[in-house]
Amino acid sequence: MRPFSYARAPDLSQAVRLGQHTGQGQTDAPVQFLAGGTTLYDLMKLDVMVPEHVIDLTPLRGGHASITPSADGLRLGAFARMAQVAAHPVVRADYPVLAESLQLAASAQIRNMATLGGNVLQRTRCTYFRDPSWAACNKRNPGSGCAAVDGFNRNHAVLGTNASCIAQYPGDWAVALMALEAEIDLVGPLGARHLPFASLHRSADKQPHLETNLRPGEVITAFFIPATAYAQRSVYVKVRDRASYEFAIASAAVALEMDGDIVRQVRIGLGGMAYRPWRAHNAETMLTGKPLTDAAAEAAGQAAMEGAVGRGQNDYKIALGRQTIMRALMQAKAMPAPSRKA
Repeated sequence: MRPFSYARAPDLSQAVRLGQHTGQGQTDAPVQFLAGGTTLYDLMKLDVMVPEHVIDLTPLRGGHASITPSADGLRLGAFARMAQVAAHPVVRADYPVLAESLQLAASAQIRNMATLGGNVLQRTRCTYFRDPSWAACNKRNPGSGCAAVDGFNRNHAVLGTNASCIAQYPGDWAVALMALEAEIDLVGPLGARHLPFASLHRSADKQPHLETNLRPGEVITAFFIPATAYAQRSVYVKVRDRASYEFAIASAAVALEMDGDIVRQVRIGLGGMAYRPWRAHNAETMLTGKPLTDAAAEAAGQAAMEGAVGRGQNDYKIALGRQTIMRALMQAKAMPAPSRKA
């Protein structure tokens, strides 16, 4: 790990001032924010990220870590710990996909340390990105190419990629947020703003070193998840190579509102298969207003994976993605109907 300066931000205004050179998710930004530290420290040890200054946001936890349910929805402070949110009784009862996506992530030790805001900003686990001995990585070294395209790419993305980068987004929590149409609050040098969570992450778009739409110095302060009937009937299915402490090779977050056997509303988020947190709009449209049968779930899986591109070793993910979506849909259908209307 290379030498760096360290400062603690005593409040949000100081964090924004100190962090105005953080960039937009760029690996080479000279200033990096530190929350739980479970991703940043790893990448600094690997010499992938070499910030000159690290701004510790831990003091902000006191004012931005609350869990606040209301009739309108659920507000979560961005500095709440993953384990804290996963164990909350309202989250478990009314937003089960959120609790499940957190419980299935990382290890108990990491969940006790990692923050919600830091989790959605975690970096890819692509081997070529995390090993600086590989020169060709557009995320780490813009314009150098993508070694994974013709290299070992078994765990790489098949949705939302192009030749500039085929890395997969590794997180679970963000997939559930996509399904529940979450929103985020941000504070930065230009003031506060409110965004759909779906707008946070960028496409590769030949600039994969720019991963988010955060402005320099911006801090995520909260997440808001609307209270809906489909949030109450929701499930997270994660497929991985081993049963614990492993990233998804395919995952699906399904939120479902039924009227008898008919789908009134459905939301589908996908993980482990895409460049960024993914929403399967085509599959949702196909299912809405129709009975949810095995055949309908299979067709939805096909629709969700339209446009997927394999690069060799990861070809299997296209079929696995379809099966994962089908499984999640039928599990959500089998859940009890919500006890109250949203």
